[in-house]
Amino acid sequence: MLVFLSSVGCSRPDEPNVLDHMPTDIVLIEDQAFDVWIAESAEEVQRGLMFVTKEEMACLEDGTERGMLFVFDYDRTTGFWMRNTIIPLDIAFIRADGRIVTIHTMAPLDERNRPPSEPYRYALEVNANVFSRLGIRSGDLVQIPKSVLKRSH
Repeated sequence: MLVFLSSVGCSRPDEPNVLDHMPTDIVLIEDQAFDVWIAESAEEVQRGLMFVTKEEMACLEDGTERGMLFVFDYDRTTGFWMRNTIIPLDIAFIRADGRIVTIHTMAPLDERNRPPSEPYRYALEVNANVFSRLGIRSGDLVQIPKSVLKRSH
């Protein structure tokens, strides 16, 4: 999906689906649950949601939204782009204290860099327009799972 501008190589759609091998957890924003894949290794972060289909990102049977949470060891300001990402997405850049600092909606395959307004520790990608539909905006608090917090500090 979104990749950092310092990406090194591209994944191909005929490669095995790495989502099946990634850890998952639940993130809460304003009592709205998101079932997320956790991207924390350099390879997972680089690949992100590249080549992921709308079917793979479909809501779970109970209505829970899907997404990917990018976890970093330190605050950063690097933007994301949509190289090889074939579905539209929202991205929320999140500070270490869990506050959303910036939300962007991004078109498939758009390679323009979309930076945050201030440093962030996490980034959450979901289907496009989910945040606006749910009333989620900058300043809202994201409850990062304790299992993720342990890994990121």
